[in-house]
Amino acid sequence: MGDQMHADFSARLGQAMDKRGLRQADLVRMAANEGVKLGKSQLSQYLSGKTEPRKATLSFLASALGVSAEWLLGAADAPTPQEMRQRDCPFVSSTKEKETTMPRRQFKKSSKLDNVLYDIRGPVLDEAYRMEDQGIHVLKLNIGNPAPFGFRTPDEVVKDMQDQLTECEGYSNSRGLFSARKAIMQYDQLKGIPNVDVEDIYTGNGASELIQLAMNAFMNEGDEILVPSPDYPLWTACATLAGGTAVHYICDEKANWYPDIEDIRSKVTPRTKGIVVINPNNPTGALYPREVLQQIVDVARENQLVIFADEIYDRLVMDGKQHVSIASLAPDLFCITFNGLSKSHMVAGYRIGWMSLSGNKRIAKDLIEGINMLSNMRLCSNVPAQSIVQTCLGGIQRSQGLLVPGGRIYEQREYVYERLSNMDGVTVTKPEAAFYIFPRLDPEKFNITDDDQFALDLLKDEHVLITAGKGFNWEKPGYFRIVYLPRKHTLHEAMDKLEDFLSYYRQ
Repeated sequence: MGDQMHADFSARLGQAMDKRGLRQADLVRMAANEGVKLGKSQLSQYLSGKTEPRKATLSFLASALGVSAEWLLGAADAPTPQEMRQRDCPFVSSTKEKETTMPRRQFKKSSKLDNVLYDIRGPVLDEAYRMEDQGIHVLKLNIGNPAPFGFRTPDEVVKDMQDQLTECEGYSNSRGLFSARKAIMQYDQLKGIPNVDVEDIYTGNGASELIQLAMNAFMNEGDEILVPSPDYPLWTACATLAGGTAVHYICDEKANWYPDIEDIRSKVTPRTKGIVVINPNNPTGALYPREVLQQIVDVARENQLVIFADEIYDRLVMDGKQHVSIASLAPDLFCITFNGLSKSHMVAGYRIGWMSLSGNKRIAKDLIEGINMLSNMRLCSNVPAQSIVQTCLGGIQRSQGLLVPGGRIYEQREYVYERLSNMDGVTVTKPEAAFYIFPRLDPEKFNITDDDQFALDLLKDEHVLITAGKGFNWEKPGYFRIVYLPRKHTLHEAMDKLEDFLSYYRQ
């Protein structure tokens, strides 16, 4: 096209962006979400009139801006963005005699998502991204992703994957590579998990995929499952999406965040089919002792419940404590235990997790058949990632050096706990595992009624990003989770900013 047409396109593109209040970064992010390749440099060239997009990109821009491709390209008789908003319809066609329009079809999210939340990556994080696009540095204490904070995958793990890549080009067995499942089976045996065979183990693209798979196989409309509060929100979301209802039992802050057994008992109904136990816990960092786990098993036994055990942090335990797998205490019950390498071996991006079926499998034959069906439908999990399981579980556990005095995770926990404990109006329980801490703000001092607003105000004032307590299905306002993975100098800066913010903040 000629220079004039380029100029018409760039002018109309800029006009439409202004009308919609969209910046270049907004369009680039929207394109990424739709799987459209659009970079900032490309968009800048379009706006400067140097070039114009191909058909697919043009179609995306028109849709995103609520105009027609014809109007963007300079058609004189196409409606303007203002005219189109007034009509609440897109450009369809135009003639000298008559213009025909039709209502714009609106696509809304499924109603299944009405009661689903995942605020760990939610609106406050979106605001943080917008701030970063403006050149603002944000201190991120919101996501348990080790790699950005300098935690490296062990060299032997990387080399083993490299050496085996040529053998991982095809699908594996839907459950996973035999070598990986054999290593997991042996690990389960060391943990005392009973009655686990190689065929009882399923690898997944992280434990998250398998949580969703298990809930889809397990839940029917109207079924209830007991889930801790606070929880890792994926459990509540997956149970809800599967058609069931997550009923939250309380973990007691005054009792080291251990589950309240009497509250669990009070929540059991004839519709209750299972119970989720997250140990070590995310977001509190609590490690449940054997006697608490035994009490949960007793309730499950009395009510014939399936136990779902999320133990992804079982190799990140501090203070000389030992993790106990709840399935080891329940040989007569059907249990599904979830685990993985993302946290313990700093390979979150590799996406390798697993679930192990144990205990009384005779009472769950039909459920296991459903699990097999769903496992087969997704073909298999990431095969290169499966190839490192044997190396990771069988070799030296390098993460253990991070969890003792002098180790990085241990020392960062100590620092954050001490700083929070000394802040006026803040109370906090010291975590014994994982890399999370869940402080409480004095309601009388701060008058917090909206956790999200607190997180947003902290972000805007001090450029510190945390996750609000309600994001973990915790109903009491005034709680938030801090990830203490950043290096100590970053944590020092973040704690200084938080302390300064709390010195004046009231809601």
